[in-house]
Amino acid sequence: MDGLSGKTVMITGASRGLGRALAVAFAQAGANLALSARGETALRTVKRELEELGAEVEAVTGDMSVSRDVERFVAVAEEAFGKIDVLINNASILGPSPMPLLLDYPEADFAEVLRVNAVGPFLVTRRVLPQMLTRGSGSIVNVTSEAGNVGYAGWGAYGISKFALEGLTGTWADEVRGTGVRVNMVDPGEMDTDMHALAVPDCDYELAQPHEVTDVFLYLASDEAKEINGQRYSAQEFARERRGGA
Repeated sequence: MDGLSGKTVMITGASRGLGRALAVAFAQAGANLALSARGETALRTVKRELEELGAEVEAVTGDMSVSRDVERFVAVAEEAFGKIDVLINNASILGPSPMPLLLDYPEADFAEVLRVNAVGPFLVTRRVLPQMLTRGSGSIVNVTSEAGNVGYAGWGAYGISKFALEGLTGTWADEVRGTGVRVNMVDPGEMDTDMHALAVPDCDYELAQPHEVTDVFLYLASDEAKEINGQRYSAQEFARERRGGA
């Protein structure tokens, strides 16, 4: 994707699955990367891989639902790169597996899933947004799910947290309308990831690979999408349309 070289892209939950695939895709596009995850070993491995691709990378271990970790992450990124052009709120957790029905859902687990999956993106966005507004440009992309758009029995706190994230996306988008900053969301669809294996352990159908769904994120990060705000995209549909139009 043109226009991404030299941009600073911040990705949460970047150590595996979709987050790692996004980091690789943006590194290949010439972006600088600011990455966070809760697992230090996996995050450091990704950092080394991206540096071998020639990318400038800052990696900070932390929990993005904790304000002090958010502050440390953003401060490190700003010190290294001066600004943040793109924020991708990807970090999330599933909760108990197999997922219990709401009637049986443990209260502490329910609260933790909402804290990580909804409060976390709020905290990171709130910290990053002011400098984007000052510059009059920036792209924020929240990673949602089909379970955040349709209520499914058995998807419990995870689905509810994604409903909250979609509401958060719409509210932020309306609040920044006309400022040059845009806030959108992407449903990557079902993918071959550790989280999907926990969510659907008996899956017997073909799944997309994380690297196959990155195109829409690159698009939303680019200047090509500078007028796009408050929209919801299906990553797999976007990829099919791009291939069909190629």
